[in-house]
Amino acid sequence: MLTQVLTWLRRLTGRSTGTPDTGATPTSARAPAFTADFRSATQWVAGRSWAYPNGGPTNTGDNKLDYLVTDPSYSRTGTFRATRRPDGKWSAGLLTTEGSDEGFMVRTGDVLESRVRLPAEIGAWPAIWTWRDGGNEIDVFEYHPDNPDLLELSNHVKGGSRYHRDSGIAPGGWVDLKVEFGSRSVVWWVNGTRVFADRRGVGRNWRAYLIVNLSVCAGRYHPAPEPGVSQMSYEVEYLRVHRP
Repeated sequence: MLTQVLTWLRRLTGRSTGTPDTGATPTSARAPAFTADFRSATQWVAGRSWAYPNGGPTNTGDNKLDYLVTDPSYSRTGTFRATRRPDGKWSAGLLTTEGSDEGFMVRTGDVLESRVRLPAEIGAWPAIWTWRDGGNEIDVFEYHPDNPDLLELSNHVKGGSRYHRDSGIAPGGWVDLKVEFGSRSVVWWVNGTRVFADRRGVGRNWRAYLIVNLSVCAGRYHPAPEPGVSQMSYEVEYLRVHRP
C-alpha cells in the first residue's frame, strides 16, 4: 500500500518523494528557446534602445554618461565596452532584441541563464534587463564596483527588489545568474543559490525585449569614473532563455 501511495505521489508532483525541495528551478532538457549570438544582426540591434529617450544615444535623465554606438567592437564580441570621449560622454555598447528581425521577447514562465564577468572600474554600470512599451522592466542584475560585493536585483513591473551581498561577488570576477519570470514571483539565483523571490511576479501576459549593456555613472547615484580612467568593459560568456 505504501509503495502504491509513493508511486501516485511521484506521478502527481513530477518528482521523487523523499527528495527535499531546494527551491531550484530545473533547466529544461529541451533546447533553449533563445541562445544569444551577439554577432547576429537578426537577433540584436546595436546602439539603440527605446528605453533611452528618443531611442538614444544619451540618457542623461537617468544620470548616465553613455553615448550609444553601433561600432561592433563595443558589443558584438560579447564584451561590452565603454571608452571616454573628448566631450565628457562615454561611447558605450548596448544590444537589444527590440527592433531586430527576430524580435525575441521573454515572457511569463521563462527562465534566463547567463554568466558574466563583472567590470572593475569605478563608474561602470553593467546590466542585463528587459523593456517594452515604456516599462515591463526586470533587472536580471545591475552592478557598481564601488559596492564590490553587491548585485542589484529588481522587479519594476510590480515592485520588489533586493540588494544581494555575496563574498563570491567581486570586481573582475565571474558570476552565474538565473532568473525565473514567474507570474506570481520573479526568482533569482546567483552562483547556483536561490537568493531572492519577490512574491510579486510579472502577471500572466507579460512580455518584454532583452537589453544587455554597459552604462557609465555620472556621479549622482554612484561615483563617476576617475579622471585617469579611459576605458572599461564587462563580458557576457553566454545568455540563453528556456521556455516551459
